[in-house]
Order: sequence, then structure tokens, then C-alpha cells
Amino acid sequence: MPNTPDILLLQLFFIFVWAKLFGEVFERLSLPAVVGEILAGILLGPYATKFITPSDTLRSIAEVGAIFLLFSVGLETRPKELLSVGRESLRVAIAGVALPFALGFAYMLLRHHPTPEAIFVAAAMVATSVGVTARVLGDMDVLQTRSARIILGAAVFDDILGLLVLALVTGLVSVGGVKWWALVLLIVEAITFAIFMIFLAPRIIGRIRPAVSRMSTRNAPLILALAICLGLSVAAEKIGMAAIIGAFFAGLAFAEYSPEWDLQRRVNGITEFLTPYFFFVMGARLNLQVFTGDIIFAAVMVSLLAIFSKIVGCGLPLWREGREIALRVGVGMTPRGEVGLIVALVGLQMKILSDAAYGIVIFMTGVTTLVAPPVLRYLYRRKTPQPVAAD
Repeated sequence: MPNTPDILLLQLFFIFVWAKLFGEVFERLSLPAVVGEILAGILLGPYATKFITPSDTLRSIAEVGAIFLLFSVGLETRPKELLSVGRESLRVAIAGVALPFALGFAYMLLRHHPTPEAIFVAAAMVATSVGVTARVLGDMDVLQTRSARIILGAAVFDDILGLLVLALVTGLVSVGGVKWWALVLLIVEAITFAIFMIFLAPRIIGRIRPAVSRMSTRNAPLILALAICLGLSVAAEKIGMAAIIGAFFAGLAFAEYSPEWDLQRRVNGITEFLTPYFFFVMGARLNLQVFTGDIIFAAVMVSLLAIFSKIVGCGLPLWREGREIALRVGVGMTPRGEVGLIVALVGLQMKILSDAAYGIVIFMTGVTTLVAPPVLRYLYRRKTPQPVAAD
């Protein structure tokens, strides 16, 4: 079917309406709306009823939705608050990368999968998709709790570490082996980018604040913020990181001035429109028709290992702060979402993942994405009236 403007508009209309309807149903069931939006994609997507088949254009719109979702989250996360939990976030991220990779790699080898394939499945179990967790935490208005800040901070570190794992894996399974100079360069670029955005970017925004206030352009602060959000998303991808991390750092740079310029409310209007496409398309990518009995068993086991490893790996470093915080952070780091799908896609493009292994990764990403939101809702059921103070 040609992707003409009228067909695209019709698809946008149906996806938005159905995603919001499913979200409303789940809200009435005291479940996160994001679960309903993902389920809408599964049921109405190309692998179930085939009512809507997302085109490349729709997938691009979904990716833009993820970018603005993380930009909105960044606006609510001030650098000083992120730094206050930086050490804990880094420990959580490191443990949350090591344990899932080890368990996934060992299990796939026990099933006699080729070593390169086992490495890729394990790599898909590593990186957290913060988009799902951020949406749930935002819906419950608990983004300012200590555990939520640790989750967001750990997810940033986790994405960088997951990226390095993917780079290392692709090097290991390639003919030329690991290109250490490229890996070192990638590490330096990622660390430099993060340090600049956390420590220096807010000061630069503060310096240009008077000039922005004097601009004649209507909504000048919002225009500047959106331009920097898109620009940093491109910059993040250019140095090998996910675009959503650049968007998160852009929000972080403007967080100190968001109340003054009313950026959060304005950006939320854009986010509310775009994010349903992100979660719908994520659900539409879950293929329910590729599983045989043996593959279903393997997919269930990998999913259980993925959930267990994140809860234990990310929760143990915080066990001294209390079981409740440890569980919240562990569950919050569970969703793999689009990150796991990207790893799987790279494996397919390199002709390393078989159809069976690809199906296992798809199943695992779908299960971890769907399981985390209702569990998070349960764990945060006793939130404090002033969440900025404590959990």
C-alpha cells in the first residue's frame, strides 16, 4: 500500500485513538496506561489482527515520541539531584549489566546455541529501556523520589555500558576482532558527552538566559529548548549513543530553568501526542506467530532470567537502604523494550541471530516491558505526599 498523506493521516488517527482507548481501559483497571498502549499495538499490529501495519514513517514518528518522552523526563530531573545519587546509580548500572549478560550467555550455551548467537542474546538482556519506566513513574508523579532518580541515573549509565557491550560483541564476532582504538574512542566520547551535559550545559543556559528573555520571537525559550533537544539527539547518535539519551541530557540542561519558562507544561502537550505512537509501535513489533513449543519454553526461561537478573543485580547494591527501595529500582530497571530490539536487529543484519533466537529476544523484550509497569504501580502504591524528600 503506498504511503500517501491521506493513508498516513488515517493510520495516525487510528493508532492515537486506539492507544488512548486501551490506555483508558487499563487506567480504570488501576493499571498503567502504557500497558494498554503496548497491548493495543500487539493486538492491532501485523502479527495479530493485521489492522494496522506500521510503516517506516510511523516507526520514525514513534522514535520521535521516545525522544520527547525522555526530554520531558530530563526537564524534571535537575543535575544536582542526579549527582546526589550518581554513585548509587553507577553501582546499580554495573551490576545490572554484568548479571543479565552472564546468565543469558550461560543459558544459551546450555541449549547448545552457537557462541556468537549466545553472546548477542545475552547482550540484548543488558540495556534497560528507560522509556517505559519513565512513563509509569511520571504517570504516578513519583519522578522526584530517591528510587526514581536512581533508576533514571542508572538507566543513563546502563545505556552507555550496554552500548559498549554491543560494540564489544560486534567486534568479537566479526572477522577482524575487537577494534580497541574504536572502543576506547567510544568510551571517551560517551563520558565526555555526559560530563559536559551534567556539569557545563546548565551553566551555559544560565549565561544566555538574559538574551533569550529579550528575544522578540514568541515562545523563545521553548523554541531554544526544542532545538537543543533535537540537536543533542542527533549528536548522541553520531557518537554512537541512543538518541533518547541526548534528549534526556537536553532536558537535564534546561531543568533548572523549566519552572521559570514553563517548559514542562508546554513540552507535555507534545509528549502526550507523540508517546502513544512509540508504545503502540513497540507492541506491534512483538511477533506472536514465530513460536514453537521448544522456543516458547526457551523464551519463557530467558524472560525469567532477564527479570530475575535485573531485580537482583540492580537491587543488591541498594539493599542497605531498605528492601522497598531495592525492589523499586530492580523492577524499574527491568524493561528492555526498544533497546533489546535494536540489539536483535543488529544480530539479524550481521546474520548471527537465527529466526529462533530472534524470536526469543522479541518475546523477552515484550515480557519485560509488560511485566514492569503493573509491578511498579504496586511497589509505589504508598508514595509520600512530598516525594522529593524520600521514598
